[in-house]
Formats: sequence, C-alpha cells, structure tokens
Amino acid sequence: MTEWRYLVNDNRGTLLAIAIFVVMFTIYVSNHPAGLTSNVVTTASNKGVLLAFVAMAQTLVVLTAGIDLSVGMIFVLTNCLASGLVFGTALETTIGVVAVLGAGLGCGALNGLIVIYGRLQPIVTTIATGAVFYGIALALRPVPGGEVNPVLADALTGKLFGFFPASLATLILVVLVVWIPFRRSVLGRAAYAVGSSDQAAYMSGVPIKAGKFAAYALGGLLASIGGLFLTFFTYSGEASAANGNTYTLFAIAAVVLGGVSLYGGVGSAIGAIFGALAFRTIGDLLFVFDLEPLWQPLFQGVVLFAAVCLGSLRLIQVRNRLEYFR
Repeated sequence: MTEWRYLVNDNRGTLLAIAIFVVMFTIYVSNHPAGLTSNVVTTASNKGVLLAFVAMAQTLVVLTAGIDLSVGMIFVLTNCLASGLVFGTALETTIGVVAVLGAGLGCGALNGLIVIYGRLQPIVTTIATGAVFYGIALALRPVPGGEVNPVLADALTGKLFGFFPASLATLILVVLVVWIPFRRSVLGRAAYAVGSSDQAAYMSGVPIKAGKFAAYALGGLLASIGGLFLTFFTYSGEASAANGNTYTLFAIAAVVLGGVSLYGGVGSAIGAIFGALAFRTIGDLLFVFDLEPLWQPLFQGVVLFAAVCLGSLRLIQVRNRLEYFR
C-alpha cells in the first residue's frame, strides 16, 4: 500500500495531465459530427505530436532547473533542413533524416556546452542561440518551399493496420527508445538530482555536467523529430519566427500542464506529452462547438491557470522543499 501511495504521489502531475486530456478529448469526440473514428483520432494525433515532441524537449531541460527558449527555433530549423534533405531514393532519404536528427542533437549539445562551461544562465543562452538557429533557418529557406519523400511522409502521418495513427506510434516508440532509457540511466538520475539541488548533487558525486549535457542534447534531438514531422505534414519548410515562438511558449505551457515543476527535479516527459495533447485539444473543442478561433488563447489560459493552481496545492502544503519528494 505504501508503494502504491508513493507511486501515486510521485506521478500526481502526470495523472492529472492524463485526466485533463481524457476529459477534454471525450467531450471533443462526443460532440464531433463524425464521432470517434480512426480519421478523427489520426487528425488529432497528427496535430498533437508536433507539440508533444517539443514539450518533451523542454521537459528534459526544465528537469535540470533550466529552461530552453530555443526549442521552437530548433524545431523550425530542422523543418527547413528536412525540406531540402529528406527526399530522393531510400538511401538519400535515410541520410537526410540522419542529418536532420544530427543537426538537432548538435544544436542541443551547443546549448548544453555554453550553459555548462560558459556558466551562463540557460534563459540567456537559449535566447541567443535561438536567434542564431532562426537566422540559419532563414538563410536556408528565405521563402517557404522544398519537398519531402512522399512515401515516408504518408507512412508516418497515416494509419497503421487501417486504424492506429502512425504518428502516435512513433511518439510511443520515441518514449520507449529515448525517454525511458534516459530516465532510468545514471545521466537521467543526475538530471533530476541537479534540478532538485545542484549543490547536494555535487556533494553526492553525481555527474552533474554529464547529466545536464545529456538533457540539453536529447532536448535538441526531440525538437528535431518534431521538425521532421512538421515537414511530413506540410511537405515543405518555412523559416517562421511566429511558429518558433509559438511552439516554444506552448511547450512551456504543456510542461506546466503536465505537472513538471519549473523549479526542476519533479515531473515526467509522459506528463508533458499529455499536457501537450490536452493543450491541442482546446482548439479542437472550439471547432466542434463552433466558437471563434480568437477565443482559443482565453481557453488555453484558463486551462493552464487551473492546472498551475492544482499543481501548486502540494507546494503550498509543504514547509520545506524536501518534503515535496517524500
């Protein structure tokens, strides 16, 4: 019983995010003209996974008590790269995908190196690198355009076995291959420890530099997967500053909605994923209820505010920050 209580307490933010998403998605499909069909689920999944990947990227950095304001620009940069590299033969497409993912990994690694060895604040560092990444994206795609391998794009944005969204399957695969191994590794535990208390982690002999570097690097990799999927959905690349800034802010909102503490050390990428899916469902709800799109920021703000208030109840009850981890 004690173990179950610990698990529930440790994952209360994730459970809250799941509950919010389930309620909102149930309302959505209950009022959708087509009901709960594979097409409706696939469309919702395709829109949600874009923000989910960027939210996962932001989560890794936030767990170290940092924040990455460049994830949206990495997302945009890799979208522009993919629109010029991911096409042609199967071999050329594979090389292009590897190059795009490598670029995202490199961007995240650069952020990590500057924060760790340059000893600059993450928010300052990532504002600067985000501007650089956007400048490179603009140089690559001064006007929207490009192309992508249609076979790969259709395969990853369509349905598996005729009913299951391929984009959602990819998201699950990324969680299994990237998040879970990282969470259970020494580096993952180091990232959590750094976020909980940098000084205590250092005194305990935790590899704090390696943990931080891994978090930033993997964050860039996850953002680049989102950029790839944006290319698969749109069949083009666009150096849009508005897209980059929007996804950066929405990713932070999804992280908070998913129960990840902005103080670091608490939360899960799973919660951030459901936070992102719930955040995306707000727009879908406006569609089925035929409300003006201009109301969307208001509803997003209300949902986010409610989630922050609920998530803060536990912090209000504790007298010492360490009690939060009991």
